[in-house]
Amino acid sequence: MKNMLILLRPHQYIKNLFIFAPLLFAFEFNTQLFYAAGITFILFSVLASSVYVLNDLMDINEDKQHPTKKNRPLASGKISTKTATILFFTMSGASLGISFFLNKELFAILLFYFILNILYSLKLKHIAIVDIFIISTGFVLRLFAGSTTSDIPLSMWIIIITFLLAIFLALAKRRDDVLLSIQGKETRKNIDGYNLEFVNASMVLMSGVVIVSYLQYTVSPEVIERIGSHYLFLTTFFVILGILRYMQITFVENSSQSPTKIVLKDRFLQLTILLWIVSFIGIAKLL
Repeated sequence: MKNMLILLRPHQYIKNLFIFAPLLFAFEFNTQLFYAAGITFILFSVLASSVYVLNDLMDINEDKQHPTKKNRPLASGKISTKTATILFFTMSGASLGISFFLNKELFAILLFYFILNILYSLKLKHIAIVDIFIISTGFVLRLFAGSTTSDIPLSMWIIIITFLLAIFLALAKRRDDVLLSIQGKETRKNIDGYNLEFVNASMVLMSGVVIVSYLQYTVSPEVIERIGSHYLFLTTFFVILGILRYMQITFVENSSQSPTKIVLKDRFLQLTILLWIVSFIGIAKLL
């Protein structure tokens, strides 16, 4: 059971919290919408787990060369490829099948996510730059999934900010692969398309663009009109704080492996995110 959970990577479900983002940015907090988003969260999580299984099936040989991934259930032989294959088809079939009967638009989004990730596993993850754009697109699809089931339209700002932030995080993860490559531990076929200078410069660029985009969102006329406050820009303080902390982890501590694990372990980031959410809702409701 422990190895099965490791294979399914439930800790990665934190990414699927982006499904609830449309509710937060639209300041909609009623029970019915959260219930609909919750069902979507479960379906997306099940499908995502099937994709993780597929990735591990495709990456067995590469994972065996990785200092930590070699301990994964498939790479270490703790779970057979036959069992993993059955699990992949069962979980993906269940998620897509249930979504088809619940919401055709949600089904289309999940199907697109599924096909995109199959292409990613087979070929696209080995093409530098394209790989991080595929990852970022997955985060945007989570937004659309949440928007579809809650009937809340997405603003251009939430899409832009999410996409840019995902690129920033994906670059940080690639930096870890570059560091391993420098140590003589090749982990990905596309690593030749990256080096420290390129990744560092790209991360600095993306961090600035993310902050400016978020600031533009907070002072946009439509947002000010919707929440009835001119003070949402104050929450930019926590956005800058969070990005700087993540860059500190990446550049100073050289520990930019999995964004999910970093968020789950780093108390500084957790507190920053919590304060951002509290201040975001507080300004919208009180000021």
